Amino acid sequence: MGAKKLLGRTVVVVGGCRTPFLRSGTGYTDLMAYELGAMALSGLLQRYRIDPVVVDRVILGTVLGEPRTTNLAREAALSCGIPPSCPAFTVTAACASSNVAIQSGVEAIACGAADVVIAGGAETLSDVPIRFGREVRKRLIQSQKARGVLDYVRLLQGLSLKDLAPDTPAIAEFSTGLTMGQSAERLAKRLGLTRKEQDTWALKSHQKAATATEAGLYRGQVVPARVPPSFATIETDNGIRGDSTLEKLSSLPPAFDRSFGTVTAGNSSFLTDGAAACLLMSAEKAEELGVAPMARVVSMALVGMDPLEELLLGPVLSVPEALEAADAPLGEVGVWEVHEAFAAPALALVKLLADKAWCRERLGRKDAVGKIDPKKVNAWGGSLALGHPFGATGARLVTTCVERMEREGASLGVVTTCAAGALGHAMVLAR
Repeated sequence: MGAKKLLGRTVVVVGGCRTPFLRSGTGYTDLMAYELGAMALSGLLQRYRIDPVVVDRVILGTVLGEPRTTNLAREAALSCGIPPSCPAFTVTAACASSNVAIQSGVEAIACGAADVVIAGGAETLSDVPIRFGREVRKRLIQSQKARGVLDYVRLLQGLSLKDLAPDTPAIAEFSTGLTMGQSAERLAKRLGLTRKEQDTWALKSHQKAATATEAGLYRGQVVPARVPPSFATIETDNGIRGDSTLEKLSSLPPAFDRSFGTVTAGNSSFLTDGAAACLLMSAEKAEELGVAPMARVVSMALVGMDPLEELLLGPVLSVPEALEAADAPLGEVGVWEVHEAFAAPALALVKLLADKAWCRERLGRKDAVGKIDPKKVNAWGGSLALGHPFGATGARLVTTCVERMEREGASLGVVTTCAAGALGHAMVLAR
């Protein structure tokens, strides 16, 4: 920990775009993540009329990497016409993957290693990599040395039906064995977050997302996706439930603690496919190209915490660091874009930063960080309604933040997210 104000050259966010975010198992079922990434990159280049030749670097985040496209960023860049001479690499930091990709791009520009960087991420949960179990994998590797029928027969000896069971990606924390949903339950119970508070937050997220979509606020940001083989056009997110009610949400059973839980499918983000990308430049390069940036990056903070007790508290620790590095009081922030993995951690951010005792005990501060006005948080809806493609959410948050700042006339914006592994990220942007 220990965020510092961004030093070196001024880095600006020109803007961003994304594919529609779709519930997994729907419109993108037959696509690979790199193809979604290529859609976002192509859309970004077209939206801002950028010659691919000027792009110095492409950095994308993803979580469940496809073995055939281990460097997703490289494959996506090559697929959308960015020259092969442009380096591209992929990062993974759970739900903060594209936040970290953007930070890497910002740092490269600030230190002079690049002038133009595209950063973001892509994810598909419709086709996750599923492996054979370890014993089968061992035999498959050994089979490369087999020279006859007897060798293959020997390789099969000792295998049981259990060994043939698929080895699916784990949904639990490797270090604790707990799923993120179980950690959300622990957080809600520890902070006394009620079922009604969580359901109300989720309902407002859907209502705000529906209103923003109907008002056309996402029209420029979302690039229509044409999906083969029919090439039917997909233009909007399909997870928004603007007609939901508190009664409907309250009728859902607890998902992780069947007897006493408050975390449900309704106040948790759903499995999502999608991609998003942001265009970053040095201020000098933007001026040279005649591009009008939407914001400049002031500071960033990337923190790590206790995976058992603080898994979802990344924003609560990273936001104060980023604000302090920016020398910006919380009260001056006009736009908040907060990742909603669940309703509980978003509520925790608002509650704990205003809690003087907690801030003194955990952050070593004399006073509370400050009170966040809930009306300034996720005004166009959040991950609970729009969805959460693991590797792409951060770029969506940044894009929406700078667009809201411009529309609302806000001078400062904050983007923040929690992530598996007890990571947290925050970024302060100035208009």
